[in-house]
Amino acid sequence: MSHSRYLEPFLVFLRLGLTSFGGPIAHLGYFRQEFVERRHWLTEQSFVDLVALCQFLPGPTSSQVCYSIGMIRSGLFGAIASWFGFTLPSGLLMILAAYGIHWTGNQQAGAWMHGLKIVAVAVVAQAVWSMATKLCTDRLRISFAVLAAVIVLLTNNSWIQVIVIALGSIVGWRLIKAEGNPAAQQFGFLPSRQLAIFSLALFAFCLLLVPILAAGKRDGWLPLFDSFYRSGSLVFGGGHVVLPLLQAQVVPKGWVDNNTFLAGYGFAQALPGPIFSFAAFLGAAKTGYPSGGLAGLWALFAILLPPMLLVNSLLPLWSRLRSSPGAQAALAGANATVVGILLAAFYQPIWTSAIDSPKSFTLALVLFAALQFWKVAPWILVIAGAICGGLLLG
Repeated sequence: MSHSRYLEPFLVFLRLGLTSFGGPIAHLGYFRQEFVERRHWLTEQSFVDLVALCQFLPGPTSSQVCYSIGMIRSGLFGAIASWFGFTLPSGLLMILAAYGIHWTGNQQAGAWMHGLKIVAVAVVAQAVWSMATKLCTDRLRISFAVLAAVIVLLTNNSWIQVIVIALGSIVGWRLIKAEGNPAAQQFGFLPSRQLAIFSLALFAFCLLLVPILAAGKRDGWLPLFDSFYRSGSLVFGGGHVVLPLLQAQVVPKGWVDNNTFLAGYGFAQALPGPIFSFAAFLGAAKTGYPSGGLAGLWALFAILLPPMLLVNSLLPLWSRLRSSPGAQAALAGANATVVGILLAAFYQPIWTSAIDSPKSFTLALVLFAALQFWKVAPWILVIAGAICGGLLLG
């Protein structure tokens, strides 16, 4: 295989890593636009199946979907290249933020950041609309989506999302009529059985035995790895849900003080790419040994390693199961609930944090029309949203 096979996903995800503002749900909208509608690397069904699988797993869903797309497209090295492309821009920016912690914004910066949030509104609205029209094709599946949205909005708990998808799968398996789809597993690449077994064993070793090896040590590379690895292994829901886990890992140990922690997290909201890149800030800003840029990269690697190992372990099994009629019915139920979960996330936190005036709604409406009907590329919307935000909302 030529190096261009690995370079292609790296460059595509590098661009997404530089332009995907709006958090994990918005990232899925960008991915769908890029890989389903524009490049046709995945069908709508395969993309949402990937989202459903990654929603079940701990860690950041958008990073896992990124890694999975790279794996399916170009194998293990394509997955790693995709991960680097999507993660490194925000990771390096967070390390720079740790060195310049006294960075402050002004009113104009707040205005263009608001514009980027409105871009996320348009992207997620388009994704929810398009996915709903394809995946909620009858009253039963529409009911799944509506019920999932209601439950998630009323409970606001990341564990509820996992439970809702599981229930959607079970009820869909019982009530939805589906046929087997042998073509569903025809991906270019999947992890080998040896890689799947090795990844699962490594995941268990790092989760169960590394804490024993690091016990009693405050500083050092191994305790740093252990703290962030456990955070990436145990958080369901991704994104903002990781905040209390990370705070419990770094503030009581005196690695960073609470003010520095909150300042770094606030900066992370303004950046494209995965919010889990906040780990790079914490590693670089921590006191004691190690610290600085290498410690930031080590913390970022540690928090994102467990979800990648789980994808290696479960993607082959998922690919085989999804071709059977029972699995197709279960996935149909899961996919309908995923649409409902995305609909809930569209309202809270995306809509509620961005649409606060008629000007904001007007800009969101124009950007949505540009994306849905005029087929404007998302990266152009990012630039237009930032400029319009500065002009209209400043």
